[in-house]
Amino acid sequence: MEQWNQTTTGFFLLGLFPPTKTGLLLFLLVLLIFLIAFLGNSTMILLIWLDHHLHTPMYFLLSQLSLMDLIYICSTVPKMAVNFLSGDNSISLVACGFQSFHFLLIAAGEGLLLASMAIDRYVAICRPLHYPLLMNKRTCLLMIAVSWVISCINSICHTVYALSMPYCKSRIINHFLCDIPAILPLACMDTWAYEYTVFFSINIFLVIPFSGIMASYGRVLYTVHHMRSTQGRKKAFTTCSTHLIVVTFYYVPFAYTYLRPPSLHFPEEDKNLAVVYTILTPMLNPIIYSLRNKEVLGAFQRVLGRSLSQKE
Repeated sequence: MEQWNQTTTGFFLLGLFPPTKTGLLLFLLVLLIFLIAFLGNSTMILLIWLDHHLHTPMYFLLSQLSLMDLIYICSTVPKMAVNFLSGDNSISLVACGFQSFHFLLIAAGEGLLLASMAIDRYVAICRPLHYPLLMNKRTCLLMIAVSWVISCINSICHTVYALSMPYCKSRIINHFLCDIPAILPLACMDTWAYEYTVFFSINIFLVIPFSGIMASYGRVLYTVHHMRSTQGRKKAFTTCSTHLIVVTFYYVPFAYTYLRPPSLHFPEEDKNLAVVYTILTPMLNPIIYSLRNKEVLGAFQRVLGRSLSQKE
């Protein structure tokens, strides 16, 4: 096995696809998904910024979700594409740290943001008269700032510590990105204490927000069930079900990947699951929120209409 000391400044990513025709087809599919995700999330951010009808806490939070998804997919797919097309799977220590930082930043931040969106729906449906007071601009900005700042601190701490450890085993990471659990087996030191720290962080940024989301929506569904207005009940259920679909796509593969004991981890399975929350979910989120939301579709028609009228 190749020996490596701390003076070496890079790793090798095994990637996601083999260099075959099948691998090329799968790569082109991922590239198409990337383009859809990029356009979808960029369009969502632009719509919310341009249309004043969407200048509400719910859509402001949604714009942050789109921004996070945009960073998520842009921090993983381009490097994977370059490696696949060039045949060079190397990644420098700096690039690995950059990728790991953004991956951890969005992974933690998105969990907190989804919890904030659940709180917003809880207040809107269960306490509608107090909604303008409780979910004002200041509260909304505070929730977003907390999500970004806490996840940023967590990401910096884990990235700096993980990449400062001595690595003396193979430089090959069996993944398509610099995911810390995939890097740790390469360290030439006992990492059990740090692995417990990682598990603790996962509980903070995954389990606690998910518990809050479930509690919020448990109360929301109870309130919706007892609504007298059929139209109001239908609108509330549509909004909540949309958010719950997004939550499910994000949390289920994440929880299955990171809450299992190390002995039950299989690199190939972890890579395939990572595709769901790093590539598929950023594509699906804007589609789910636009196709199931008349306000977003209406905003798109208004912005498109204004753009066409200005050109005439």
